[in-house]
Amino acid sequence: MRTYAKPIAALTGSLVLAAGLTACGGSSAASDEKAVTVYSADGLKGEAGDGWYDKVFADFEKKTGIKVKYVEGGSGEMVQRALREKSNTQADVLVTLPPFIQQAGSKGLLQKYVPRGADRVSGADKASDGTWTSVVNNYFGFVHNKKELPAAPKSWEELLDAKYRDRLQYSTPGVAGDGTAVLIKAMHDFGGKDAAMAYLKKLQANNVGPSSSTSKLAPKVDKGELLVANGDVQMNFAQSASLPNLGIWFPARGDGRPTTFALPYAAGLVEGAPHGENGRKLLDFLLSEDAQRQVSAVGGGFPAREDVKPTDANAVALAKIMAGVEVFEPDWADIDRNLTSYVDAWKSATGS
Repeated sequence: MRTYAKPIAALTGSLVLAAGLTACGGSSAASDEKAVTVYSADGLKGEAGDGWYDKVFADFEKKTGIKVKYVEGGSGEMVQRALREKSNTQADVLVTLPPFIQQAGSKGLLQKYVPRGADRVSGADKASDGTWTSVVNNYFGFVHNKKELPAAPKSWEELLDAKYRDRLQYSTPGVAGDGTAVLIKAMHDFGGKDAAMAYLKKLQANNVGPSSSTSKLAPKVDKGELLVANGDVQMNFAQSASLPNLGIWFPARGDGRPTTFALPYAAGLVEGAPHGENGRKLLDFLLSEDAQRQVSAVGGGFPAREDVKPTDANAVALAKIMAGVEVFEPDWADIDRNLTSYVDAWKSATGS
């Protein structure tokens, strides 16, 4: 969701900077190394080292002695990086959002591995060929500044008002997962590509401009630099702990019901992973009951396992946020096939 790449880090109880990756794909030395490299979309690691990744990676290292080397960026960026490295694979596990996890599969970047606990994940949240499984469920959304806009906007149409000029921003479709989600939701709510692009063309008058990182927009909303931006429920809920003016909302079309769709963090084992066995162990760990029980309490997200029913304060608050919101299921196969044309149509409509 979000595309800037951060330096690689090794977990030794917390994330610290490390030198670069030295493992060569498939070498025996790499295979024997007590390490696993994760390429992931941002949102699950806390800025203060208090996110779900921080906790479960530290627990994983303590239990197994395997250090997690972590590379973070936007969903599209992580897939593109893995693709560039295909002849000398560096990543063991790839975690990204739809439709980029499907894109990774169609480009041959993932190998089949069904983690323990995947049988408890809904069929809609995992690949039918066993190449990826959701590890944290999530939903697309928007944020608003609660101080300047105590009542969230209700509709897409409200965002065309002049008061939002240069105080509205959404991340770049085709680059950021949440930015791509803007297109997906608009096409659903407006009944097709052409109507959605006509709307987004009008909205461009108020849009600040492109942003490769969705996670960077919420602080701007909290400060009042922006009134409205896109995001996702898990990331923004976690951010709201330190950003008190942040409110989550879901646009409706006209007087209709607000809508959203699932945007899970989906994980797969990378084809040719230099530490494949360690990657399998990490995927098993991410879907373990202990790790899944911490998804809401620590990460502000929704467990991927249907048999894990959290009752912590975060879980209660998240249920309240989702109350009354219609959840639709996108045609991910169509989006995977036509994503380039949809992004091109957006560029043409907005002049981006």
